[in-house]
Amino acid sequence: MAGELTVTPMMQDALVILGAAGIVIPVFARFRVTPIIGFIVIGVLVGPFGLGKLVGEIPWLQYVTISDPEGLTPFADFGIILLLFAIGLELSFNRLWQLRKYVFGLGSLELLIIGSCGAAFLYYVSGMNGTAALALGFALAFSSTAIVLPISGTKSPVGRAALSMLLFEDIMIVPIVFILGALAPNASAEGVSGLTDTLIQGGFVVLILLVLGRFALPSLFSQAARTKSPELFLAATMLVVIGASLATSATGLSPIVGALIAGLLIAETEYHGEVESIIEPFKGLALGVFLITIGMSIDLLEIWADLGPIMLAVVGVLVFKAIVTGVLLRLMGARRSTAAETGVLMASPSETTLIVLAAATSALVVDTETAQFWQVVTAIGLTITPLLAMLGRFIARRIESTPELPDDDEDIARTIIIGSGRVGRLVADMMTAHEQPYVLLDSNPDMIARVKRDGYRATFGDAARGDALTRLGVEQAPAVVLTMDEPVLAQRIVTKLRKEYPNLLIVARARDGEHAASLYRAGASHAVPETLESSLQLSEAVLVDIGVAMGPVIASIHEKRDEYRERLEIDGGLSEKPKLRTSSVSS
Repeated sequence: MAGELTVTPMMQDALVILGAAGIVIPVFARFRVTPIIGFIVIGVLVGPFGLGKLVGEIPWLQYVTISDPEGLTPFADFGIILLLFAIGLELSFNRLWQLRKYVFGLGSLELLIIGSCGAAFLYYVSGMNGTAALALGFALAFSSTAIVLPISGTKSPVGRAALSMLLFEDIMIVPIVFILGALAPNASAEGVSGLTDTLIQGGFVVLILLVLGRFALPSLFSQAARTKSPELFLAATMLVVIGASLATSATGLSPIVGALIAGLLIAETEYHGEVESIIEPFKGLALGVFLITIGMSIDLLEIWADLGPIMLAVVGVLVFKAIVTGVLLRLMGARRSTAAETGVLMASPSETTLIVLAAATSALVVDTETAQFWQVVTAIGLTITPLLAMLGRFIARRIESTPELPDDDEDIARTIIIGSGRVGRLVADMMTAHEQPYVLLDSNPDMIARVKRDGYRATFGDAARGDALTRLGVEQAPAVVLTMDEPVLAQRIVTKLRKEYPNLLIVARARDGEHAASLYRAGASHAVPETLESSLQLSEAVLVDIGVAMGPVIASIHEKRDEYRERLEIDGGLSEKPKLRTSSVSS
């Protein structure tokens, strides 16, 4: 029948994934456990080795299982791309330059030592041939970008160390895959020349992206911001991410290289915070799909049948990688607690291990049976990575009771001033005069560009939408100051802030006394009417100019301000009756 809706397998799979996300995230958040484990467990249950085995006997299970596991691969890959894009947003080129010693020093040593020592062990102890041992050793040396960084972040000492090593590993994916092709039994000289061509073409494309992005991206996002349309802002973001990823993948480089560069370029603009906020839900869901695909690759019966060798391999890889990484960090000057926690966190293999194993198998470097064994080891390692993170934190606390604190400027508690107009800039000037950290937040891109040129610390974002205030650290902010001349918007923001942060100091600009009373009812700590302040300043000027002494005038101004504020609090429902006052003005 025309117009009849047909439920396709893809729709059923989407229902399973969305249902899993709706169950996993709240349940695991309630117990303060990372949802990473939950997504992997869901993958085990709904995959072909879980409930999928029973579909033939119980037909209705097809509605709660994944019918096409391979069909999820593009979505899982997109999750990794968005993750690397988000990492780039947090980095910026300046921060990446600061990490260069760790990226190319620590990262290269970690990959080289673990890969070569692992290859030597497999060659001499396991009896594997040299090419297969080399491929497998370097495959196991990789650690999981997709799981480690969401756990560690990028601003803590552990996060910075992990990020440095993972960045180098991501850079080395393409050369290692090409080298495996060159080492294949049927390889020719085209493998080496192909690597050279890829590096030259890839370098040229990266250079174009850097130049084009530096000049084009601020204009693109400025135009999107002017429309006040979240949809257009999201579309511009996806255009940049996907375009950069396709550009690098077209030359043979990994698409995550393009995603990382796109993030780094946007991080240099004032729109990076808003972009980060707007992609967060998509990144989390896409990453969840990736984790579900990892779970679907785990066959519990196969693990049970070969439990001894598998567990021995898992423990061996984890212990060896943790020791090597921890020792390298200590040699490079990291604290003992940081070295221990990072070593344990980075101990498991990676999703990249699966990529390298697949490349080695297709090149006939590693046989299928061996690859399947190590794929199971890798899947188990990925699954227990959150548990390793908890173990690492426990060991770090036992080694040193006082953890190393982040030293990033963005982690400093600062007053958030919403609105970068005349009043907002004046408040910022007073904060600077008294050496108090602050940041201006405004949804007008032209205003942000203007105040940044004038030397103010400012960022683009819409305080009424998304988590712009959350990413600026509102939970630790000394105060939030609302300076915009938009009564309805100000009241809505005050209501939202007071509900989410009961103890936050909220100071709001009010248009008049009635507006101030409504702001008090909404939860403002202080509401300052413009009419009151202008009247008091007029009174002060005329009294001083007609000869009244400055001291009594200032005292009476303060008294009148307190009296008026108390009356507003009564109107707003914050006080029951006015306090008795005695005049401090000389007769």
